[in-house]
Order: sequence, then structure tokens, then C-alpha cells
Amino acid sequence: MSAVPVRTGINAADLLAGLAIAGLLVPEAVAYSGIAGLPPQAGVIALFIGLICYGLRGTSRYAIVSSTSSSAAVLAAGTLALAGNAAMARIAVAETLVLFGGMCFLVTGFARLGGLSHLIARPVLRGYTFGLAIVIALKQLPHLGGWPDLHGDFVPLLIKDLVQTAGQVHAVTLGTGLLALVLLFACERIRRLPGSLLVIALGVIASGWLSAHGVPLTGPIDLHMNLAMPTWPSRDQWLPSAGLAAALLLILYAESYSSIRGFALKHNDPVEPNRDLLVLGVANVLCGLLQGMPVGAGYSGTSANEAAGAQSRLAGLVAGVTVLLMVLLLLRWIERIPLAVLAAIVIHAVSKSWRLSVFRPYLQWKRDRLLALLAVLAVLSLGILNGLLVAIGFSLVMLLRQLAVARLSVLGRLANGHDFVDVAQHTDALEPPGMLILRPAEPLFFANAESVMSLARKQVTQRSGLKQVILSLEESPDLDSTSLESLSDFSSWLQSLGVGLHVARLKDDTRDLLLRAALPQLSPQALNNWSVEDAVSALAGAPSSTGKQA
Repeated sequence: MSAVPVRTGINAADLLAGLAIAGLLVPEAVAYSGIAGLPPQAGVIALFIGLICYGLRGTSRYAIVSSTSSSAAVLAAGTLALAGNAAMARIAVAETLVLFGGMCFLVTGFARLGGLSHLIARPVLRGYTFGLAIVIALKQLPHLGGWPDLHGDFVPLLIKDLVQTAGQVHAVTLGTGLLALVLLFACERIRRLPGSLLVIALGVIASGWLSAHGVPLTGPIDLHMNLAMPTWPSRDQWLPSAGLAAALLLILYAESYSSIRGFALKHNDPVEPNRDLLVLGVANVLCGLLQGMPVGAGYSGTSANEAAGAQSRLAGLVAGVTVLLMVLLLLRWIERIPLAVLAAIVIHAVSKSWRLSVFRPYLQWKRDRLLALLAVLAVLSLGILNGLLVAIGFSLVMLLRQLAVARLSVLGRLANGHDFVDVAQHTDALEPPGMLILRPAEPLFFANAESVMSLARKQVTQRSGLKQVILSLEESPDLDSTSLESLSDFSSWLQSLGVGLHVARLKDDTRDLLLRAALPQLSPQALNNWSVEDAVSALAGAPSSTGKQA
């Protein structure tokens, strides 16, 4: 992918985009604080830190780093599990988890593990996001309708509690929330009309009348950013805290990398995942120290930034400065936003994840349909945290299942050409006389090495007059000890049969490893084959490793 230089000069498009998205992000930040069970200032502090940090050192022109609904839900479940319903204890635990999550980002960034998000397969991530959006919306219904808060995140229990408390709905609060929802969905049809700003402005204007009729408002926001060390977990909480921090890392980075890479591909921009890991790590560490929420590059904010006309990271910096000015000049108005309006904004934001069209490709391709469905059911039936862990487990099992399946191709030469292809797919391909060319379809590693070598033995025993075996290992950038031992056993077995062994298409690191291992028959000459054609040409008419003519 060719690199496109990132524009850094000040231009009107970035200024206007920064101003526009700041107005959208501040109410979302306050609303996401409610999802996490934290005071409103936690989301605003995180928004400011995320915008400034990524605007200064990030790589994407469009990414907007702020608190996200998914990380807020994971944090809410984690603090509830470790601290119960005690408000101050949950704030202390949240501070620790966000700091630990930031440290995890820094460690993975310094270790150059930019492909970490690939641990969560896309069908699993989409299924998890779909189920998570349902849970988030259900938990916002009490704020939308004014009945008691719900505890926990198991959908069957949430629905049961909603039904049992339906008689406590506050009519004015419910009317306010539903009207805000209708306006938000209606504004989607009018280009460049900021629905969130409209419903917030109307809510603030009517806040005096609404408050007098029992509609709760956001309330005081304390924005004193006091730098303080977090409360360290007790002895029995270290392990779950580390697990929750890792969960925050995975869900935030999977979401962030998806947004960053998606818009980079769209605009032919370069990506630097390891650098983004470090930037997100610094932002989350600062959020942890300043009692903010976890931050990542959410899709909704990033897409809104692009739609607003942003051309560089300057738009994010402008948004950060605008957020600061808003909380300095308009804080008292922000405190008067009705909670029902914020709940409507959250439900509207996550409603984009309810679209069944995201699963259409898997139904059409007839691939990973069950995987996506299981991810949805895991969140709905097991809760946010357990659902996330199960979803990640699905991804890892799927990866191991694919890699562990032993698949071995027999190669032959196409007529009138030098290309070697799978003889099972190309019936006109011919195997060189006295030679057997084998190519594992997956990288060799501990889970499949023995099975692949067993298939190779089976192919050897099916042929008579065999003199040489050529093993093409272009799919194996590295070999673990199990693979080396299996390859050594296979080479010794071939030697006992009087059959030579050559290896082709080795990566440099793998070739160096095999030279150090000094496996039977695999001398430097047997490893110096940069292609299958080289190996075949070198063996044609040359003495085999067993002293016989090939």
C-alpha cells in the first residue's frame, strides 16, 4: 500500500471538523460515563486526553480516540465484579483497571505485537458487538423511562427486572427519552444536521420544566484532574484485575485497529499498528492516573470525523481544545442535560450495531455463521465479561482448528512450463520421475507437525522407485522445537529407506535454524533451494544423498 503524506498544515476543513465533532463527543462522553457507572467527569477527562494524545502522536488522519460504549460496558462489568455497588470503591477499581490496561498497551507496543487484534476473528467481533449493543441498550432503558437502575448484565435477568419494574415508569421521563430518540433517528435523514446537539440543546432549554416534573438531570461535574497513584488491588484481586486489563486491551485495540485500518485502506494511507499501541498506551495510562475512562479509536467518532471533512490529525487537536473550552465556558449547561436525553444518545449510537446486514456475508459465503451466532449468544447469556472471554476463546479455537488440520499437497510440473502446482487441482501436472514434491498448506507448529509428517510418510509409502523427496516450506516462516523433532524423525525414516530429502523455499531465519539443528540429510546443500525448480534442477542427474543416481 503506497504511503500518502499526512497533511499537517492548518486548514479550514480541519478547524470545522474539529468544532463539529467536539459538539458530538462531549455528550457521548458523559453518557458513556453512565454506562461505566462512573461520574460524568470520567468520560470528559478521557475525551480530552484521548484527543490530545492521539492528535499529537497518532498515525491515522481520521481516528478519534475517546471513551467507547464497548469499553465502558466492560469496565462497568469489571468494577461491579470487583467492588460491588459501592460508588467510591468502583471509582478506585476503575482507575486501577484503566491504568493496568494502559500498561498492557505499552508492553504490547514495545514488544511490537501490532497484530494482537487478530486474536479476535471478525465474525466473533461483530457477533460480540451485536450482543453488547443489545445489553447496553437494555441497561439504558431505566434512564430512558425513569424506573430503578438495573444491576448485572445477564440479558434474561435484565428483561425479568424490566418487566417487574415496568409499573414504576415515569411518564414525563419516558416521553422525554422517546422524543429524543425520534429526533435522533429523524436527523439521520438530513445531511449534516447534528442530531445529538439538537436534542441536547432542546433538553437544556426545557431542563427547568423537566426537572420540576421529576426528570433527573446530569448534575454537577467536577473536572479537577488530580494526579494520584491508584489503589493497588488486594492479594486476591491481582489475577482478576490483570485479566480485566487484558480484556480492555483486546476489545479496545480490536475496535481501534478496525477503525484505523478501515479508513486507511479507504484513503490509501499507511498504518503503523505498533506506534498506535504506544499512543493508546500513553493515553490510557494518563486516563488511569487522572481518574478517566479507557479510550480507543471508536468507529462512530472516526466516521463522524471523516464525514465532517477532516484532512489531518489537526482536527482531533482542534476537537480537544474545543472540548476544553466547552467545559470551561458551558459546563453549567452540560450539567443540565436530562439523563433521558443521554440515554437516548447512547441507544441511538449503539443501534448502528444492530443491523443484521453485518452478518449477510457469512450467510452468503456459508462460512463462520455459527461462530458469529455463538458470539452473540455468549454475550446475551453469560454477560459482558464472560461473553468477551468466550468470544476470544472462540477465535483462538477457530485459529488452532484451522492450523492444526493436517493438509499436504503433492506438487507436479505443468506441461510446457516451470510452474509447480497441486496435482489434485491440476490433472495435467506431472510429477518428476523418482521425485516426490510435498508442500504443507499451513505453517508447521506443535499442533500439526506430527500429523503433516504422517501424511508425508503415507505419500512416500504409496510410491515405488522413489529416490528424492522435496519439501517446500514457504508457508513456515519459523519452526518450533516440535516441528524440528518431527522433521528430524521424518528425515531419519527417509534415510533408512534410502530416500534423500531436500527442502525448498525456506525463509532466511528458518534456513539458519535448520543449519544450527543439523538434522539428518539436511546439509547446507540440501537447504540451498530458493525454489522448487532449483531443487528439481539440482537433483536431476545428480547423486542423491544416499549415493544413488536420482
